[in-house]
Amino acid sequence: MMSAVHSMVAPLRRVVVKAPSEAFRSPETIAAQWKDLDYLRAPDLDIAARHHRTFVSLLTRAGAEPLYLSADDRTGLDSLYVHDPVLMTGHGAVIFQTGKPARRGEGPAIEDAFRKWNVPILGKIDGDATAEAGDMLWLDEHTLLAGRGFRTNAEGLQALRGILGPTGVQVISFDMPCWNGVNEVLHLQSFISLPVAMFELLQKRGVRTIDVPDSEYDSLGCNILAIAPRNAVMVAGNPVTRSRLVAAGCQVSEFDGSEICLPGSGGPTCLTRPILRSYE
Repeated sequence: MMSAVHSMVAPLRRVVVKAPSEAFRSPETIAAQWKDLDYLRAPDLDIAARHHRTFVSLLTRAGAEPLYLSADDRTGLDSLYVHDPVLMTGHGAVIFQTGKPARRGEGPAIEDAFRKWNVPILGKIDGDATAEAGDMLWLDEHTLLAGRGFRTNAEGLQALRGILGPTGVQVISFDMPCWNGVNEVLHLQSFISLPVAMFELLQKRGVRTIDVPDSEYDSLGCNILAIAPRNAVMVAGNPVTRSRLVAAGCQVSEFDGSEICLPGSGGPTCLTRPILRSYE
């Protein structure tokens, strides 16, 4: 088995998820938190649980083993989106202090889970530094692209370079736009071709991009999880994006994300923290 941890597309073998019953906890918890967390509306817990089970079944059928995070009093509704508080590397996990203050308990919670699962910890980002993995993607084994914005600050990028530099990984950063302000959920992974320097780098590397129409941005057409090369999972209801992926030779699986994705503006990538990708 050849490890491919520093990849966004290699076959997914092991992935962290969190069930809505453990993240949302109860209808009362949802009612108390959803507005303060800038959700578009309150999700329905029972329907969310069904949708999440369907989503995870797509991952398991593709050969991925799910590891479930437990309920934790340090976390809230956003802990459903397990991607952000940690970055996985070939030398272990980097635990983040999130840019969104309400999510600050997620890093310590996932660190505790990783230690229980014997997942090595490479380092932590804390203090004045903030970082979220939604702002990061692997270009190749030795290159991590990162967005500098409201969620990942300059101190976070400096700390990340200090952790990853000795492992031979270069962190290339790009400034993110202000967009709709501090409270907007804006991550680099949702705007991969927006920074000009990044668009030019992708073109230089021969990376083909597929445009997501403006009409499918709010419905999370841009949030797609690769479970293997040219094998993707996406939220149902984005027919133009889906047709463009199929035309590019991709196999596409869809799931209903109306209760686990749309209210909190987090798609299948956000719902997962891959910890092992590999080619057998």
